[in-house]
Amino acid sequence: MTLDQLQEGQFALIRKVKGRGAFRHRIVEMGFVKGQVLSTLRFAPMKDPVEFRLLDSDVSLRRSEAALIEIDLLEGLDSHTYNGNHINVEDRSQSVYVDKPHLSQAHPLNLKHNLIEVCMVGNPNAGKTSLFNALSGAYEHVGNYSGVTVDAKTTHFFYKGYTIELTDLPGSYSLSPYTPEEKFVREQLLQKNPDVIINVVDASNLERNLYLTSQLIDMDVKVVMALNMYDEMSKKGDVIQIDVLGQLLGIPIVPTVASKEQGSDMLLQKVVDVYLEQEPTIRHIHIPYGRRIEDSLKPIQDAIRKDEGFVDAYPSRFMALKLLENDAELINQMCHLQNQAQIEKLAQIERQKIQSFYNEEPDHILTDDRYAFIRGALKECYQRKTSLVKNVSLTDKIDAILTSKIWGFPIFLFFLWLMFESTFFLGDYPLQWIESGVAAFSNYLELHLAEGILKDMVIDGIVRGIGGVIIFLPNILILFFFISIMETTGYMSRVAFIMDKLMHTIGLHGKSFIPLIIGFGCNVPAIMSTRTIENKKDRLLTMLIIPFMSCSARLPVYILVVGAFFPKNAGTIIFLIYLIGIMFSILSALLFKGLFFKKAESPFVIEFPPYRWPTFKAVAFHLWFKTKQYLQKMAGIILIASIVIWALSYFPTSSHVFGDAQIEHSYLGTVGKIFEPIIAPLGFDWKMGISLLAGISAKEVVVSTMSVLMDVNTAFTPLSAVSFLIFVLLYFPCIAVFAAIKKESKSWKWAIFMALYTTILAWIIAFAIYQIGSLFI
Repeated sequence: MTLDQLQEGQFALIRKVKGRGAFRHRIVEMGFVKGQVLSTLRFAPMKDPVEFRLLDSDVSLRRSEAALIEIDLLEGLDSHTYNGNHINVEDRSQSVYVDKPHLSQAHPLNLKHNLIEVCMVGNPNAGKTSLFNALSGAYEHVGNYSGVTVDAKTTHFFYKGYTIELTDLPGSYSLSPYTPEEKFVREQLLQKNPDVIINVVDASNLERNLYLTSQLIDMDVKVVMALNMYDEMSKKGDVIQIDVLGQLLGIPIVPTVASKEQGSDMLLQKVVDVYLEQEPTIRHIHIPYGRRIEDSLKPIQDAIRKDEGFVDAYPSRFMALKLLENDAELINQMCHLQNQAQIEKLAQIERQKIQSFYNEEPDHILTDDRYAFIRGALKECYQRKTSLVKNVSLTDKIDAILTSKIWGFPIFLFFLWLMFESTFFLGDYPLQWIESGVAAFSNYLELHLAEGILKDMVIDGIVRGIGGVIIFLPNILILFFFISIMETTGYMSRVAFIMDKLMHTIGLHGKSFIPLIIGFGCNVPAIMSTRTIENKKDRLLTMLIIPFMSCSARLPVYILVVGAFFPKNAGTIIFLIYLIGIMFSILSALLFKGLFFKKAESPFVIEFPPYRWPTFKAVAFHLWFKTKQYLQKMAGIILIASIVIWALSYFPTSSHVFGDAQIEHSYLGTVGKIFEPIIAPLGFDWKMGISLLAGISAKEVVVSTMSVLMDVNTAFTPLSAVSFLIFVLLYFPCIAVFAAIKKESKSWKWAIFMALYTTILAWIIAFAIYQIGSLFI
């Protein structure tokens, strides 16, 4: 909470003083510092300003100023337990004594009040999320390609008496508004105003990575640099004087190897030192932009500084630079300034002066100056053993094959075929073991449970429903294993590269293929990952075709039906189903492009990270996370759906009908018969229709419902099986995907369109397959 929310008579502990410049300097001098206890004495008659008591003195602040001070409420504290110098904390086991220069005594402060807010920023592929995991013990998914982290991930952990709130922000090359990630990162840094920023820098690619660092310097924030992948730089023989670079940048630097958890403790210690303002390396520097630029910056800064409240919240030099760059996003944030029109006019005049002087756009000049500053700093402290003319590396040799015109597509298709072949055949052995275990458990219950409705529900509803789905867990883990290998090695970016030409023909570029591949695992994170696509129309078009990518939830349906009717060629047939999904995504994209998304071409820009061996730990935790998700779904939506389907098929009970006849006369049978005329032309009976209807909640429920209602081997013919497989591939994905499209597109229109389009298309294609196939059988 913030100080303006503190009520009369309440006590609080100052956690952070936001703002900058004269305001911050003034209130810090008056005692508003981290760790200080204060209380609200009274409000003015019109509730503003507010009088506070701290350090045995009374101080008045406006509510707008008090809103810039973050506090923790000290509940149960009053004038009897607080004498101005000591806080009584009963549970000393949860306390830490912290010496502060502004306190007359050491105060016992509860650990929850010693909160340090830390944000991690860095380029994609700099190892930021790996470092996040190493520091916090959290295990976020790590992928060696741009766009894995699409929103902020936050975790809390303790370090030497402090609670670290660590936030992992998306990978970003700069703080310019080019991509959604960059806009998000900049917005978080300006609005969240963290205590310390960890800037993760790839040590093997310093010059490019330090460009973001230069913008953080302009932003005037407290930064600790994690020089990550330091071992890779050392292996090349490059040498860097870390202390010298730190002095030049005014930033403490810690070498780290996140994949081996090296340097984590030293990095956290630097974070604490910077937070306590005990780090001597920290100093505010100005990147030199040349006399002409500096002459333009000064009048803009002076105009911005006239609004003290705005300057308290935003760094004036950074905002002035963004005005010179004609940054529309940040210019809009200045709309409430009283002299906004004057500032914008002044900035326009200065931009024209710079353009006239250099015959170049100001943002290009600023970019050149930042890189000149970086090169100058590296010249003082960095010695490169390798020549600027890059030798042919192992990565280059592998790329020569994997991305070649001749071998690129065949290798990618072979990899997909191998993935699905392995998913079926390797997964078949543990599938049979689990199936035997489920059968044995069912037999045990059959022998030991008393006859009655409870026994029927447990065996026919829960065990058959859950058991019919859980047996496919090994197959799904094998699928995710292959996807994890593609992501962690860096091959995913190469797939985007080789697919760019094909994607270009449907109005997209290769980068849009990454969410499509992610869709093989689950459509929901795939839709979320479209945030990394710069162009809004590209992003929306990609969202609408992702549902055609067969997610892991559909895989149990494929394995069940294909295994029953086409066991000899099961892997190849499943591979073809996935290819058919890709084909329909392409055809749909062409249709949507012509109808809704006519536009200019988008540039294709994507980074090729070096190939890296996937670590056992990263892959293992990825698979464990997916296993946990799958089991949670078993215990949640699939368990509920199985019980509901059983109940609807069980009631109303009758003493005259049994078995299939009982189900047919049940509530479920009544509902199924209503829909049967619509699906009969596809070769489906009402039981299949109920299974498909239940699959709207989650595609695994199709299998659990079929396990309760039917025997697949007798319910289908080979032709109706093919029709059913294609319908499952194409029709409405699930409620979670529907919600994700609505959220990411910010429109019900596109979510409803997706639901109708996919279901109608599925009916038409399944109808054609069954009716045409029937003519030849």
